[in-house]
Amino acid sequence: MPPLVALTTVHGAFAAHVLAARLHHEGIDVELRGLLGGAYGLTVGDMARVDLYVPEEQMEDAQLVLLASEVDAAMDYPEPEGGARLVGGLSWARVAAMVLLATAVLAPLLRFVG
Repeated sequence: MPPLVALTTVHGAFAAHVLAARLHHEGIDVELRGLLGGAYGLTVGDMARVDLYVPEEQMEDAQLVLLASEVDAAMDYPEPEGGARLVGGLSWARVAAMVLLATAVLAPLLRFVG
């Protein structure tokens, strides 16, 4: 098995399994280390810590999946009442998140073109 490197840390077994499932869906191998099968469903503090490790050669892909997960989570929050909206009903936060995601995806591609 190739050497594993730490990708991220989450708190709680449920959050760790959800993120691991998303990584597996994208074809990325992942190993969970931490309190996963304990009797208590801890979600905060060091006792709830679960580390996610991925193979070194899959780290960039895993980071993009992690970024996409964070953008998805940010977009799930309800919009504040009376928030500023752009044309078409998009908020500034959604546009900024889309620009950030597009930049993260396109930057490596443009490096090889130039």
